[in-house]
Amino acid sequence: MAPQAPTIFSLQAPKDVSLTEIEAELTQIWQSYGITGEDGGLPAATRATTFTLVVYEPEETQYLLAASGFYNGPIDGILGPQTETALREVQKQYELPQTGTPTKETLAILREESAKHQRNGALDNGAGISYSSSSASPTIADEIAIRNPCRIIALCPVAGEDEGVKAQVSAYCPIQKQSSSTLICCEYITLSGTASALERIGGMIPALLIGGLPKFLWWKATPDPNNSLFKRLAAVCNNVIVDSCHFNAPESDLLSLEELVETSIPLADLNWRRLAAWQELTAEAYDSPNRRAALKEIDRVTIDYEKGNPAQALLFLGWLASRLNWEPVSYQRESGDYDITRIRFVAQDQRQVEAELAGVPVADVGDIVGDLIALRLSSTNPKADCGTVICSETGGCMRMETHGGAQSAGLFQQVTSLSEQKAEVLLSQQVQRWGREALFEESLGAIAKTLKLGN
Repeated sequence: MAPQAPTIFSLQAPKDVSLTEIEAELTQIWQSYGITGEDGGLPAATRATTFTLVVYEPEETQYLLAASGFYNGPIDGILGPQTETALREVQKQYELPQTGTPTKETLAILREESAKHQRNGALDNGAGISYSSSSASPTIADEIAIRNPCRIIALCPVAGEDEGVKAQVSAYCPIQKQSSSTLICCEYITLSGTASALERIGGMIPALLIGGLPKFLWWKATPDPNNSLFKRLAAVCNNVIVDSCHFNAPESDLLSLEELVETSIPLADLNWRRLAAWQELTAEAYDSPNRRAALKEIDRVTIDYEKGNPAQALLFLGWLASRLNWEPVSYQRESGDYDITRIRFVAQDQRQVEAELAGVPVADVGDIVGDLIALRLSSTNPKADCGTVICSETGGCMRMETHGGAQSAGLFQQVTSLSEQKAEVLLSQQVQRWGREALFEESLGAIAKTLKLGN
């Protein structure tokens, strides 16, 4: 069953506007607010007052769903319950497996339907995106809007001929179950066009950011330090947010992140947030004085992760190396049924430390590619009390047990499944803070130094 989210009140359905009219149209929405409900009125609506979030959204699912008439919610870059419901509707109508995910077959049908709508002139005012109405209450997974009134600017690069940039404005207010005297609303500005068209109007976007409030850029692609639109937006935002679980070439893309850090761009990675429980349990394992003293004895590290993306494993190892002052000296990678990466470090006392990262094939990868499965810290010194095994709750220790790791470990811990691993929840937490994150930057720097050994 699809997850449920708060009912949404549409203060303003998506409306096509010219680029120069965006601010005036948004102001008009709030001036004209006064729609009443069955009880004679709705609570007052609060305009964006906390921050601006710019979302660069190359994922075309929401755009295509809206353009094909299957989706009537905001294009916010979050593929949550409302988007999932729309995808199931498409899949049911075209007799596809009802996964609720943007499969290759589903996207092919949506592209065809979107093109058909455009040829038939079915879009509002002959341009922009057409939204269907629904008798059911729409829902949204936007955890941000539930907590904070804000402005979200979605930049949607689309394929095809360069016809300039089309703009839409809308406003949505999640209605909380508990009584509230105020509707907390988000304004949405959607700008769609080819990547080059969006780059051309990049100079206009900073003017749409709310002055004097925090500004965030959620770049849902691999950040390119040479991309002019990225550089322009990164320069005016308090935080650039990425999610390395979606990187196509994780090793080189992590090096790109390090380049950005070196240019003083305040960077945050949602995938780094997913490591919090693993880091906390690891630190907790060495809280006692005798275990803390044994930290220097650790010279074997094994990390298992879901095959497909080693970013989490690399970031965790970078954190470990930066905390224990290990210097990398070699990096080797081999592909096969298991993707194996072997890295050697030298500790401060010149001890050799060997790490092995193993990409383990799993039947169901889930939404997050490359989640950690298990890790083992141990020593070649049989008298050292430093052995620790930490596993996910779903059979993560199977491989460790096969190699005798769990039995020989001095401490065994388990990471429980965390619902907050989803991007929208992590994002809602991330926008509560901004600025540079020293621990992340140090960990990224340590793993970047390691990755350069393999080039």
